[in-house]
Amino acid sequence: MLDFIYYPVSFILWCWHKVFGFVFGESTAVAWILGIIFLTFTVRGIMFKPFVNQVRSMKKMQDFAPEMKKLQKKYANDRQRQAQEMQKLQREHGVNPLGSCLPMLLQIPVFIGLNHVLRAFTMPPPGGGVKTENYFFSQHDVESYVNAKLFGVNLGEAVYNGVGVVSGGATNVGFHWSVLPVALPLMIVASIATHLTARHSVARQNAASATSQTAIMNKLTMYIFPLGVLVFGALFPLGLLFYWLANNGWTLMQQRLVYTKIDKEEAARKAEAAEKRATLGPKPGQKPAAPKVGQKPVQQKKNQTAQGGAQKKVAKAGSAHGFAQTAPASDSAEPATTPTETNGQNGSKDNGTGVPGLLKDSTRKSGRKRR
Repeated sequence: MLDFIYYPVSFILWCWHKVFGFVFGESTAVAWILGIIFLTFTVRGIMFKPFVNQVRSMKKMQDFAPEMKKLQKKYANDRQRQAQEMQKLQREHGVNPLGSCLPMLLQIPVFIGLNHVLRAFTMPPPGGGVKTENYFFSQHDVESYVNAKLFGVNLGEAVYNGVGVVSGGATNVGFHWSVLPVALPLMIVASIATHLTARHSVARQNAASATSQTAIMNKLTMYIFPLGVLVFGALFPLGLLFYWLANNGWTLMQQRLVYTKIDKEEAARKAEAAEKRATLGPKPGQKPAAPKVGQKPVQQKKNQTAQGGAQKKVAKAGSAHGFAQTAPASDSAEPATTPTETNGQNGSKDNGTGVPGLLKDSTRKSGRKRR
């Protein structure tokens, strides 16, 4: 039913077994263990790009987590509107929530497929008799796998066989205590590796984006899942425990590399932004640049024009002190005259008082007194 999973998994394992079988011998446990480990590395290498996208997506979600909290608080009584606003916010930031789950979802079929393929090596065919093939493996490959033993234990055996989902329909149901001395150290190391991987991932989370659900999930991944590996590892064949170890080792190394790269990119962006702000802004202690000689702001020219117009209006109003309040316009065609020069001209229209003919009348009066 799941042949579309079993055949690709068995093909990758067959390729790596041929490579290491050429070096160490096809019937040795080392060739099969290295084949399983490099099968894991091949699958994880294919999923490297989705893993990087997962990390970037999680980083973006942590950055706008405060905005999500505001939406949750704002639409606490309207779940439908809250979900719509959440989706809108995620689209604006270019975040796909399913992208963070993709690497984990892709590993599940590989885990199921490898478990079945390793179990199938020791499962008799439906009609009985000698097993002649196992997907991509020939009868010779099946015999080499059965004869490959680690400390006297076959790689397809588990501490307990009997759970159909895990055992894959194995016939030798029951406990196999001879497997425990070899399986128990692998189970312990796999459990510790699972804890370290989860702990490293949790340490990267932003404290500002933490919620009660996040705290629960962190505890599950850091403590419950490793404990589950330690307990339920008794149901896995030895080959699958090596797969689990290789998978956690790859994940831990990959997290360190990817997180370091993303941290460097973020630090470079911050440094670039700070450099731009320093370039555009004034330097510390720097005074504003003085305007050039003859350069006047546009607003200042408008004010001067308005003031000049007001002064001209005052001069035309005939104020008795117009000569002290007004100043000749720079664009006037007539030269400026002083009050002394004006007094020497009879009939001047502007004699310092702004009243025409005032000088002429005063001269007549002074003439009468002299007489």
